[in-house]
Amino acid sequence: MNDYFSFSSQVTELSQKALIDCGPAFERIDRICDENSRKVLAGFGLHRISEAHLNGSSGYGYADRGRDCLDALFATVLGAEDALVRHHFPCGTAAIATALFALLRPGDTMVSLTGRPYDTLHATLGLTGEKNIGSLAEFGVIYRELPLLPNGRVDLGGIADAVVG
Repeated sequence: MNDYFSFSSQVTELSQKALIDCGPAFERIDRICDENSRKVLAGFGLHRISEAHLNGSSGYGYADRGRDCLDALFATVLGAEDALVRHHFPCGTAAIATALFALLRPGDTMVSLTGRPYDTLHATLGLTGEKNIGSLAEFGVIYRELPLLPNGRVDLGGIADAVVG
C-alpha cells in the first residue's frame, strides 16, 4: 500500500479537534438543511408536483404546467407572494433589471438610497454616459441617488428631498 495520503499524527489530531470544535456549527447547518428539505418536500406535496411537471415543453411557455408549478413551489418554499423562476436570468443583474423594467413606468422616479449601485447596473439605469439605448433612462424613468452618510448609514432625512427632487 502506498502512503501518498498518510498524515502525521499531529495533523490527524488537529483534524479531529477541529471537527469537535466545529461540531455545534455543523449541527446547526444540518438542522437548517433538514428544515429546508422539509419545506421543499411539503411544497412538492402542496402543489402536487409529479413527473409530468418535469417533462419538456414546446418552449413557448403557454399553459406550461411545469413552469407554473415551479413558480408556485418556489414562492411556497421561500414564503413569497409569488415567484418567477427562469433559467433565462444569467445573473443577478439581469434579474434586477427585469424587476425594474416590470415595476417602473415612464415618468417614475427611482432613488438609490445607498449611493451609486454597482457598475453592472449602470447601463440598465442609463448611467453609462452613452446614448443609453434600452435603458430605464431611455424609457423615461428618472434616476436619482442619495449618498451614504460618512458613518455608512442611509441619510433618512434626505430621502424626501431625493424622491421629490
